[in-house]
Amino acid sequence: MEPLIAAIDQGTSSTRFLVFNAKTAELISHHQVEINQSFPKEGWVEEDPKEIMQSVYECMERTCEKLCQLNIDISNIKAVGVTNQRETTLVWDKVTGEPLYNAIVWLDLRTQSTVERLINKAPGRNKNHLKHKTGLPISTYFSAVKLRWLLDNVDEVQQAVLSERAMFGTVDSWIIWCLTGGRNGGVHCTDVSNASRTMLFNIHTLEWDPELCRYFDVPMEILPKVRSSSEIYGWMKAGSLAGVPISGCLGDQSAALVGQMCFKEGQAKNTYGTGCFLLRNTGTKPVVSEHGLLTTVAYKLGKDEPACYALEGSVAIAGAVVRWLKDNMGIVQSSSEIEKLAAAAGTSYGCYFVPAFSGLYAPYWEPSARGIICGLTQFTNRNHLAFAALEAVCFQTREILDAMNQDSGVPLTQLQVDGGMTSNRLLMQLQADILCIPVVRPTMSETSALGAAMAAGAAEGVEVWNLSPDHLPHVSSEKYDPQINSDESEFRFARWKKAVQKAMNWETTEPCCNTNDHQH
Repeated sequence: MEPLIAAIDQGTSSTRFLVFNAKTAELISHHQVEINQSFPKEGWVEEDPKEIMQSVYECMERTCEKLCQLNIDISNIKAVGVTNQRETTLVWDKVTGEPLYNAIVWLDLRTQSTVERLINKAPGRNKNHLKHKTGLPISTYFSAVKLRWLLDNVDEVQQAVLSERAMFGTVDSWIIWCLTGGRNGGVHCTDVSNASRTMLFNIHTLEWDPELCRYFDVPMEILPKVRSSSEIYGWMKAGSLAGVPISGCLGDQSAALVGQMCFKEGQAKNTYGTGCFLLRNTGTKPVVSEHGLLTTVAYKLGKDEPACYALEGSVAIAGAVVRWLKDNMGIVQSSSEIEKLAAAAGTSYGCYFVPAFSGLYAPYWEPSARGIICGLTQFTNRNHLAFAALEAVCFQTREILDAMNQDSGVPLTQLQVDGGMTSNRLLMQLQADILCIPVVRPTMSETSALGAAMAAGAAEGVEVWNLSPDHLPHVSSEKYDPQINSDESEFRFARWKKAVQKAMNWETTEPCCNTNDHQH
């Protein structure tokens, strides 16, 4: 039997465990469990760290059962990789192993006033004051700001820091710590890709930065050790896979870049999940954006390998807009229904939807923006709204691609895509039409998990997955070519930009001071 490599893919809305053939990259089996989000106040988004771990264990055990049913020996699993929703922030007690608060999810906006305070102390109130070291603007999005909120507002966290029991981590650190023994010798680590999303990490030296930690007033002793994205961190302590090494770790967007085999400078991928994330490999040098994009560490595939960097554009709301149409508005009954409705309309009929539910991310970084639907007439129906929602995802991607092309000076000629929403063919065609370049979707869309598996399988001491270009497996894919003329595309894009301007400068108060707090 050929060696197998597994991946834990812990996303914003679900956890998955997937097992791949290390020679062919074929997906052998997997299991998925949904994750609950809680919204204790407006703009707050939390998840339960124990539920996250429970879902990881459940996915692992169920997948092992499925492998047994397929008569596949689970001892063929040679390593496990971890990929995760990035920026989501946890603090736990290393003595009891208990979380000290819920995980604060990347989308969460409670830190708006913390951000304002941090920007106020920057020279010239410049939100890019730390960008030269971090590649990031000061924003509610990144972990340091969420950690600062926890240190300021949660007694248990303050107490644990004072008694030297606190551990901080992003989701990858929590998972690896728990799986390698937790309070009984668990490994407290993260990789360069996740560390580069905290705002505490210097992306040039690849180390935690004392000056950044002072700026956020974060004690360095609570931080995990930073490792490469591909090395043995520790071994599984419990369950069916006890004794298997955990040897790959990548933030989900970095993992997708690896899984899409975007190893060459200039290659790019866009992942359509809860949010949308467009990453372009810039090679071994960080490129600083002049157009509101982030500079991030893409991966470091081995202790002695160089780090590779990426330019990244993040859209907060992509798949989440479908969830909103379904759960909040009852306009669609299931996520798959949106394609039917939109196809029935065939156009948004001049209706534009800017889903700035959490403000706008790249290239605007405008936390005060809010969602808007404009261009409504008596003729508009829910089909047009469904179409406008899909178009919104495509327009937001176009804005980021334009910024990337300006920053790199080399226009992208085709876009690799992945993520849950890419099964929507109408969306993929719309995306090609709006970008005016071909969109290529691999048949196996679980590219984040594949990337984590590749990193794990290639690690020193595992070495069952060869990442050299001539050994990479051929992946089958579908290609969508643009079908409308570029004039029509440009006209629609110009109208979209007008709608975005109308969504700006809406929310002036802090989201957590709203009147509907009384319901909690």
